[in-house]
Amino acid sequence: MRFVLVHGGFHAAWCWERTISELARLGHSAVAVDLPGHGALIDQESTLTNRRDAIVGAMAADGQTLNVLVGHSGGGFDATLAADARPDLVSHIVYLAAALPREGRTYPEAMAMRDSDDELGDEFDGDVGEMLSYLKFDDDGAMTFADFDGAWKYFYHDCDEDTARWAFDRLGPERFGDTTATPVSVARFWEANLPRSFIVCEQDRSMPRWLADTVTRRLGVNQISIDASHSPFLSRPRELADLLVHATTTTPVGPLIPH
Repeated sequence: MRFVLVHGGFHAAWCWERTISELARLGHSAVAVDLPGHGALIDQESTLTNRRDAIVGAMAADGQTLNVLVGHSGGGFDATLAADARPDLVSHIVYLAAALPREGRTYPEAMAMRDSDDELGDEFDGDVGEMLSYLKFDDDGAMTFADFDGAWKYFYHDCDEDTARWAFDRLGPERFGDTTATPVSVARFWEANLPRSFIVCEQDRSMPRWLADTVTRRLGVNQISIDASHSPFLSRPRELADLLVHATTTTPVGPLIPH
């Protein structure tokens, strides 16, 4: 199988290096995508459209016809847009502690709603609210993780310090571009009804459990679990690779819920 790996906020393709090696050990190929505004593409504008197109380009590269598409955290949102654009290139889509769009809603709405009739509320309090105190907001609207201890606590608490510092040194700014104000429609994604899975990180301090459970319910799947922080690609890469392969053998147990 061929895996296309999509990173979440602040990260880039580098975060998947260990997982790519472990997938190769299992006999599978994998490619990690730098989304515009991140990694090698840090100087590019970050928009819903060009991030989607970067993933589609990776899926279609080298004449590939089918891919296992994996989105981590906010990258689940982008992976869904790519699957909507080219469902014919996706054999399975895996959400790793990841976001899922809501039809006709913006990214912040999708991240803050439990049910279709919920309005934006105060769900992101407690630990996640504290996480915001570790962020620096630049004049151009970019967010950066300004504090190593904060990144270690919320992203990498089950990693050794050397690994956590290696990752922290590579974190980049997050520019939300048009995601905060643009309602998103992925009608072809809902219609395609692709095979799909959700992996919950049991020690996650970044994605609230209620949100992980909500996304799982909306995907119509049984949750797959890994006992790790928000970043199992660094702390549990071998176990994660095994789970990604296992995920492709699972099937939904209910319908997709677009709203």
